[in-house]
Amino acid sequence: MIKPRTKTPDIHIDLVNGAKWKLSDQNPEHFTMVVFYRGKHCPVCKTYLETLQEHLSGYIDKGVNVIAISSDNEDVAKATYDDWDIDDVPLGYNFSIEEARKWSLYISEGIKDEPKHFIEPGVFIIKPDQTLYASSIQTMPFARPKVEDLLKSLDFVISKDYPARGEA
Repeated sequence: MIKPRTKTPDIHIDLVNGAKWKLSDQNPEHFTMVVFYRGKHCPVCKTYLETLQEHLSGYIDKGVNVIAISSDNEDVAKATYDDWDIDDVPLGYNFSIEEARKWSLYISEGIKDEPKHFIEPGVFIIKPDQTLYASSIQTMPFARPKVEDLLKSLDFVISKDYPARGEA
């Protein structure tokens, strides 16, 4: 498990727009928020990322870089981008199961029309020095932190310079 105030693993990921994204290259004013999602097969993920799209400018205004990442392959990720209303959310794909384990993400075996293996959701808020500020990791698509609640919490965190907690 990655503890708050410790350095996170780096992420090198391809985006659906053809760009490359690297966590260690991020230089946000306050945080980078990495949202790991299950994949295109997940209707709860669709709602979550579309809600993120609706509030993306609020995160950007608060000095927070945002990315959403799945283990979907390139074709599925591009179809996700085309089919979901997430035009401004940077979307990474081909996040390996091995890399997901470094982030303590849960892995599921697919049933019915799901991929053979895929990552379960996680939200990580990371400081510019690449140390973990906060995280929420789920075992299934439900019980994620609400996009709107996280955004509101950042006002307090930033204005009070509230420290990361849970490192003991």
